[in-house]
Amino acid sequence: MSFAHLGLMPALLANLQQLGYQQPTAVQQQAIAPVLAGKDVLAAAQTGTGKTAAFTLPVLQLLLTQGEKVTSNCVRTLVLVPTRELAEQVHESIRHYLGELPLRTAVAYGGVSINPQMMNLRRGVDVLVATPGRLLDLYQQNAVRFHQMQVLVLDEADRMLDLGFAEELNALFSVMPRERQTLLFSATFSGPIRTLAGKLLIDPVRIDVTPKHSAAETVKQYLLVVDKKDKTELFLHLLSSRQWGQVLVFVRTRKGAESLHKKLIAAQVTADAIHGDKTQPARLRALQDFKKGRVQVLVATDVAARGLDIEQLPHVVNFDLPNVAQDYVHRIGRTGRAGLSGEAISLVSADELDELIAIEELMGINLQRFDEPDFYAEHRLPETMLGLGSIKKPKKPKKSKASAGGNIHLGDEFPVNSKPQIVAIRPAPRLAVPSRHKPKPSNAKPR
Repeated sequence: MSFAHLGLMPALLANLQQLGYQQPTAVQQQAIAPVLAGKDVLAAAQTGTGKTAAFTLPVLQLLLTQGEKVTSNCVRTLVLVPTRELAEQVHESIRHYLGELPLRTAVAYGGVSINPQMMNLRRGVDVLVATPGRLLDLYQQNAVRFHQMQVLVLDEADRMLDLGFAEELNALFSVMPRERQTLLFSATFSGPIRTLAGKLLIDPVRIDVTPKHSAAETVKQYLLVVDKKDKTELFLHLLSSRQWGQVLVFVRTRKGAESLHKKLIAAQVTADAIHGDKTQPARLRALQDFKKGRVQVLVATDVAARGLDIEQLPHVVNFDLPNVAQDYVHRIGRTGRAGLSGEAISLVSADELDELIAIEELMGINLQRFDEPDFYAEHRLPETMLGLGSIKKPKKPKKSKASAGGNIHLGDEFPVNSKPQIVAIRPAPRLAVPSRHKPKPSNAKPR
């Protein structure tokens, strides 16, 4: 099926052709026609599945062909998103799809001055992309009006609820016109999402293109077992030995992001960091530098997990496992996008066992485990047993009978030109212990 078969107008098809879009994704195939027909839509789609185009393309066509010209301080379509980064990403995509077509767009979020955003709204905008908190501020200052609204889009609705925007959303919904088309996109159909959909949507078309809590098939996932104190050294080793290009690294805390950033700079690695304590201009600058290749490593907290869209990003590293298992899915969704292959590597220490169990239960898989030569962990990570809620006690490592100095890897999982030099540890490892972590001497006499 081509985009032309979905009923899109020639001008939009020409823009898609210039952008290099060939075939619609599954969510685009199922969502575009119902949106063009004016129906409400409830869609479950993971990040990276093409959902932005799935709602943007038909909405732009509706705005170009239907409705009155927008007046001062009014909006015709409102796209609500949870984070500043996602707001910029969605707005940029809308501008690309729109090309030279005569519609006005704007973006609004907190962390920056509100005055330029108020100025942009004075002439009225056809499409406004906004975060809930800043949009409520704009409404309370009479900078935005909703009586001309035709379409409301909630993108990453589950994340908005996770971030505590329920109160702001309810306040905004109460002042919006009831007669409108509503499109709700979420990574999950959780209980709160179904409740929200029941309040906002009328007889919606339901779309579910992604199995629950799954990652793209093009993403290879595995973990490296490492002692917590050795994580930075291991990451620098991987960066050098595997000749990685650009890498997106996720850490759990803002303090951890700053710490890793400083260590990378000290090791003469071009790096930057984005987290909640950074100003919005600094976060945007770091993201742009990374996208343009001026920065090799971008360190991020989960505030940015759903707001980063970087083409051909080959590697995502979980320096720390997230506290919330579902955030793991969003993190690794930064790679393997648009059908491209990617690799998601987690550096896991023994104190992250609970987080690992939660992730594996959520995903329904046991992540493959490996050791990196010279970084054999003294504190072993117990082997998990999916679905049983228990773990196996690790066996004490024994020296391998393999010849000294020989690197061992398991199977042929990776392409020949990019096989990680890794050692299987399932079942219990029987590997040569590197000299840097020698086992305690035994009292047994030699035979």
